[in-house]
Formats: sequence, structure tokens, C-alpha cells
Amino acid sequence: MLRGPLEYVPPATVEVVLKRQAIPLDENEGIYVRDIKTGKVRAVIGHTYMLTQDEELWQKELPANVEALLASPRDPLADRSDRIRTTEVKQRDKTRVVSFRVPHNAAVQVYDYREKRARVVFGPEMVMLGPDEQFTVLSLSGDKPKRANVIKAICLLLGPDFFTDIITIETADHARLQLQLSYNWHFEVKSREDPADAAALFSVPDFVGDACKAVASRIRGAVASVQFDDFHKNSNRIICSAVFGFDEKLAVRPFLRFGQNNLVISSVDIQSAEPVDQRTRDALQKSVQLAIEITTNSQEAAARWAEQQHMAGGAEEGGGHEAERLEQEARGKLERQRITDQAEAERARKELLELEALSAAVESTGAAKAEAQSRAEAARIQGEAAVNEAKLKVEAQRIEAEAELQRLAKAREQELSYKQQMDGLEVEKQKRLAQIESERFSQMVQSLGSDTLKEMARAGPDTQVKMLQALGLKSTLITDGSSPINLFTTASGLLGALPGQ
Repeated sequence: MLRGPLEYVPPATVEVVLKRQAIPLDENEGIYVRDIKTGKVRAVIGHTYMLTQDEELWQKELPANVEALLASPRDPLADRSDRIRTTEVKQRDKTRVVSFRVPHNAAVQVYDYREKRARVVFGPEMVMLGPDEQFTVLSLSGDKPKRANVIKAICLLLGPDFFTDIITIETADHARLQLQLSYNWHFEVKSREDPADAAALFSVPDFVGDACKAVASRIRGAVASVQFDDFHKNSNRIICSAVFGFDEKLAVRPFLRFGQNNLVISSVDIQSAEPVDQRTRDALQKSVQLAIEITTNSQEAAARWAEQQHMAGGAEEGGGHEAERLEQEARGKLERQRITDQAEAERARKELLELEALSAAVESTGAAKAEAQSRAEAARIQGEAAVNEAKLKVEAQRIEAEAELQRLAKAREQELSYKQQMDGLEVEKQKRLAQIESERFSQMVQSLGSDTLKEMARAGPDTQVKMLQALGLKSTLITDGSSPINLFTTASGLLGALPGQ
């Protein structure tokens, strides 16, 4: 590679492979460069760079969801609840260093797969990825009620902010209500320089869903122990005490803090509370309307009576006005009594509805309890039958084993007796054979005689001596050729002793 400025005329045997130019880079721009000899990839940032003969541009691949988030032109602070839309955007140059502008009061986690460590960058800041670094993608819950994996984001907003959830609760008198609650939240970061404190922000992947589930569980547990009327009158106090709890002085705490990721919920707003059952909703609406009507009628009757009193005192027309006043009072009492009777009838109707709901719940509970008891009894009987069957099987196996053991013992005894008898017969046979052999040998010796045996024993050596004498040999040595012979002593023995020795 020749670096200019210069003039180069290639010879006929030289081929120009390619021409390279310097790549200008700003302070917030960079490229990925790969060494083709070692394979090492590095990022060049902030200065003009020209590739050498052993380097090439390297393309960094990112997951599809990260590509969509980086290519999305939307502000992460402006639209939080919608899903990411796939729009026509300009394709990213994969050889350029991946950069992301972290907004104010937000954080981004970057993980380095080569170093096996993560770093957290707080905004406002520019994040530039190295060759082996990737963004941590957040998958948060969204919608109302909350559903998982609705919001995909790279940056984590630190708040203060709010999220809304819809939950269903049930009071002690089995009245089911649907609550729409809004929670104000923020992350409490003690020190941005502490890596452990910063990494705790990303320790919970879906902090929205986990926080909503935890708060809803507390609210359901608290509301399940109170009546509908009590909850309708003191809903704010009951929910706040359930969410935030009490301190040592039995006062409601000002916030709820999650120690895993330092998430703080500072307040709870009850936006709506509606009964789930349509009959309960209609009864509640009628009760409210009746209470308003009773109050209005009472105020109108009191106003008419006061006006009549004023007119009767000013005119003093005698008995006619007094009779009219008494009539008006009687009408007012009658109207009040009618309204009171209507209110009492509505209250009795409400109690009837509550008792009907309670009886239905008791009936369903009793049926479920009876079914569960019958299932438990059936399971118990089945278990006892299985245990008895197992015991009988074990007893049968034991009897079979004992019978087999007795059969084997009898067979071994018979076999041992048979072997003993056979061994006795064999011993007797050998004794008789040995005795017969001994008697035969004795009889043969007696029939031959001792002299004959002596002559038979001496016949061989005498024959050899006579044969040597016939040959005229005074001494001889006969060997088979395999045994060694000491010729020194043998010669002395054959020739005799030398003279003078």
C-alpha cells in the first residue's frame, strides 16, 4: 500500500487491487476496523482514519428489535404506551459505530460479551457501542389492564412518572368492584458512580408489571376483609394503607420502596370504582338517587313549613290559617313518612340482594366442599384398597418364597443323601478292587517263587557281562549322548594310574 500524495506508475507485472481514501470522522462518529491477519476488531472514533493493507471495514450486526428501536424516529419520552411501529426508515450503515443519544433523566445498560461485564450510562449522554457490546432491551408491561411484553425500549426513564392499571377486587360481602388506579413512581439512585447501585436499576426486567402485581395483591388482601359500605365510604384510606403500610407510630408511610431496583411509588390515585355485577351497579345507583331525593324533599318540606309559619305569624287570620298550617304539617309528615318507608324498602331490598349473593356463595361453596370431600373419600378408599392389595401381594410372595425354599431344602437333602450313598458304593468298590488286586499279586508271587524272581532280576546284568567277556572288553562306557561326561576322570579310570603315582 502506497500512501500519497505521490505519483505511482505501476509496472506491467503489477495489478492495482483497490484504491482507498481517508475516512473523515467527527468526535461522535466512528467505524469498525478488522485486522484480516489476527481477526481482531476495534472501533476508531473521533479522527480521520485510513485503512492499512491488512485492515478492512467490519459490519456490526444487531438484533431485529434493537434495529427497529434505533431506527424509530419517535422520542422515547413522548410516546411510552404504544408498540413500536415498523416505518420506512433509512438503512443503517453497519460499518459505522452504533450510537444512541440517552435523554435526560434516563439510563441505558450496555453489556460487553468479551469482558463479561455491563456498564450503565446516564443521560444526557451519547452511547457508542464497541465491537463486542450490545444494548439491554427492556420489555415492559402496558395497556389497561397491564399486559406483558407491550413496550420495547432501550433507555430506562428514571421518573417521576405514572402508570395506570385496572384491577378487580372483592369485598367481604362478595361485592366485586373494578378499580382504575394510577401510581406515581420514580427511581431512587443514591450514587450514579456506584456500579452496583446503577446496575440495580436493570435487575428487574419488567418493573411495571411486577410493581402493578405487588400493589394489586396488597389491595385485594386489604379489601377482602372489609364490607362494601365501609369500602365505599373510606376507599382512599383503605387503599393507601394497604399499599404503603404503617410505620412504627402506626401512621401511613409516605411511599412504597422496592429494594430490588430502588423503585419508589409515591402516591396512588383512585380514578374510578365501579361494580362488576350489573345488579349491584343498578342498586347502588338507585340508592344514591334515593338519598339525593330524600334530602331534597326534606329541604323543600322544611322550607314550605318555615314559609307557612312566617305567613301565619304575620297575618294572624285566626283559625283558618291554623288549620291550613296543620294540614301542611300533616302533609309534610306524610311525605316524610312515605320517603322514609321507601328508603327502608330500598335498604331491605339491598339486604335481600346481599343475602341472596351470600346464599349463592354458600351454596356454591357447599357444593364445592361436598365434591371435594367425596373426591377425598374416594381417593382415601382407593388408597386403602391399593394398600390392602399391596399387603396381599406381599403375603402371597412370602408364601411362594417359603414354599420354594422348602422345596429347595427337600431337593438338597435328597441330593445329599443320594451323593452319600453313591460315594459309599464307590468307596466299597475301590476297596474290593484293591483287595482283588492284592490277592492276585500275592498269588502270582507265590506261584513263581522267590528263586525264580531272583533269577529273573539277575538275568539282564549277567547277560551283559557275558557279552562283554565274549567281545574281549575289560571296560566300557555306554551313554545316550544327552548327559555330559567328565573325560578327565574317565580317562584316568580307563587307563589306570600312571607309574609313580
